[in-house]
Amino acid sequence: MNMREETDNVRKAIKEEIEALEATYKPLPISQIKWQLGQTQTLMREVLQNGHHYGTIPGCPKPTLLKPGAEILAQMYHLSPDSEITDLSREGVIRYQVKVKLTSRQTGKFIGTGIGECSSDEDKYAWKKSTSDGEWEATAEANRRIKWGRYGDNVTQTKQIRTNPSDSANTILKMAKKRALVDAVLTATCASDIFTQDIEDMDDIGHDAKAQPKSTPPPQEMRSKQNPESKITEKQRQRMYAIAKQSGCSDDIFKKIIVEQGYQSSKDVLVKDYDRIVALFEMKNEGGEDQDLPFESKE
Repeated sequence: MNMREETDNVRKAIKEEIEALEATYKPLPISQIKWQLGQTQTLMREVLQNGHHYGTIPGCPKPTLLKPGAEILAQMYHLSPDSEITDLSREGVIRYQVKVKLTSRQTGKFIGTGIGECSSDEDKYAWKKSTSDGEWEATAEANRRIKWGRYGDNVTQTKQIRTNPSDSANTILKMAKKRALVDAVLTATCASDIFTQDIEDMDDIGHDAKAQPKSTPPPQEMRSKQNPESKITEKQRQRMYAIAKQSGCSDDIFKKIIVEQGYQSSKDVLVKDYDRIVALFEMKNEGGEDQDLPFESKE
């Protein structure tokens, strides 16, 4: 191989490396981000159930994502969790830190990481309600206390005694894993705009948050007064058509996409599907062809 061929090979290798770096760090198109947020909002509205997949807590502006909801989000975006457990326990205290790494089941690429921790020193694990006055009196003074709380307008007092940390070791480990999973899913799917971090131990907020009145509605309901099951307005329909024309869609293509989304006419489109359909037209406007969806690869 002569000098010129060696130089050409070096230049080719450098060019390929630069192209690979550009492909790796190229930001997602805005339409893909909007599509992803729309998918998460649709999932929350049509699939996730309040009290099971997510919860509402008085004083919190966002609903709280729970473990079942995090698992569904991970499933929807083809994310596979892998847990790394660190035992930070010491004498008299059970403590675990868990790191959850999310990878794409389709490509095997790393997507995001979440960290969660739980300790037997936390109030809900360190203390329990005494079963009787006899148990309370038989417990050493250093291992018992009066827990003050509030239930509605009433101030409460509860007799509590210290627990045996070893009795809660498995529960503590599972809670650390739950917290790490929710943290990872929120970060990887950009769902923090909709949900807050997992607070499964709701009874530590106030005295018993589960018994309090229901909190604020989901974010998408606050952002819009429109009924999701109602038809879009004429102004929304005109905007959707204008975006389609800007993306180069002919009238036939516009109608075809509307039909593919389950509607005979753009006048029939429901509010709940509006953002998703608009995002489809916007995706066609970026590059002239369908873009890869987040965390997915083309077949």
